[in-house]
Amino acid sequence: METAEVRTEKFVFGGQTIAKIGTKTVFIPYALPDETLSINIVQHKNDYDNAQIINIIEPSPYRKEPECKYYGACGGCNMMHIQSEYQKQLRLQMLKDSFISNKIDLDELELPVQIISGPDFNYRARFQLTDGGLCTKSQNNIVEIDQCLCAEPVINEYLEKTDAANRPKGRVHVFGSSKVCDKEAQIKLYVPEDKPVQKNIQSGNKSKKLKLKENHHFAGTVLSPQNLVTVELLNRKITFDVRGFFQSNLFVFEKVIKLITQVLPGGTNILDMYSGCGSISCFLGEKYSNVVLVEHNRDALVFAEQNMTGIKHTSYGLSGEAWAKTCASSCPAFDAAVVDPPRSGMEKAVLDYFCKSGIPFIVYLSCNPSTQSRDCARLMEAGYKIESAYLLDFYPNTSHIESLVVLSL
Repeated sequence: METAEVRTEKFVFGGQTIAKIGTKTVFIPYALPDETLSINIVQHKNDYDNAQIINIIEPSPYRKEPECKYYGACGGCNMMHIQSEYQKQLRLQMLKDSFISNKIDLDELELPVQIISGPDFNYRARFQLTDGGLCTKSQNNIVEIDQCLCAEPVINEYLEKTDAANRPKGRVHVFGSSKVCDKEAQIKLYVPEDKPVQKNIQSGNKSKKLKLKENHHFAGTVLSPQNLVTVELLNRKITFDVRGFFQSNLFVFEKVIKLITQVLPGGTNILDMYSGCGSISCFLGEKYSNVVLVEHNRDALVFAEQNMTGIKHTSYGLSGEAWAKTCASSCPAFDAAVVDPPRSGMEKAVLDYFCKSGIPFIVYLSCNPSTQSRDCARLMEAGYKIESAYLLDFYPNTSHIESLVVLSL
């Protein structure tokens, strides 16, 4: 065992803290800045090392005991050992660092980043169980759980009443919330058809071969009621398929929707790029006469059509790139746009379109500030200015960051 005593420095992406041994950087999970630690070097790389904590010699004043009995075992939370307000400050600094890496200093621009947050626990409505439990960070082991402190109470009720060994096998999609409109069934589980994928999984001390179900592209349709979920957000009902993507933290999502409708000036035409099931689009109709939705997943677009009932709109079942190349020129001039791309950010053709579009107002949501800041740098080169920025604290107790930036010409 190779050990060392180090003084930690900075909290970085992935939920680790760095320290230095000579000139070499060491990444340490479950550490905080300004701690003195005894560590074990577990992996050597050319440019850095990975380590584990042996002993905390001098803890940070912001360190606390994690509330979860599975903390450190399951692959979910990685910041529960940190006091709540300090967690937010660390996530905020990571967001700012992402923008600095693309030569955008939000502090120098005198743009105080506001934090949109909700409860620290019992916030998560969307869940995935694998063989009745949760995967470890390595994805090679299963942790059998009877509760999750981050899950909404209705999900915990299910976990407490069922034994992990008797839950459906494979990858099971779960959505449960007090905001689900069906009060008799506020939790939905989807178990895919048995098309096995061989994968070695360890549960406890046993090693066993499991048949995990593949995630399938689905034909989203209102003809499959067992897969439908309808939630009520800000007095509007939104329907989607439990197998598809929907925000996990509905408490923060409602605040984000309010924020978007508040910052948008209103007008005639608005573009919702990467619209999904229309969960934001349906609120844009309150301030714009016509909403244009672009979404490559036509399954999600089936639900967008349902959710947009009564709102003047046009939907394109195309990728952003295909729309930008083939349809954008025939669309009306837009007064504003909402953009919510995948982690990879906007496709080049989409970003090129926005840079040349002359759209006066863009609200850019992101689940990856690295690609968001990259895209914002291009937009700023094209003449856009960042008006405001927000940390969307969807996932307390984790290092996952989402953000929203408002840009104008």
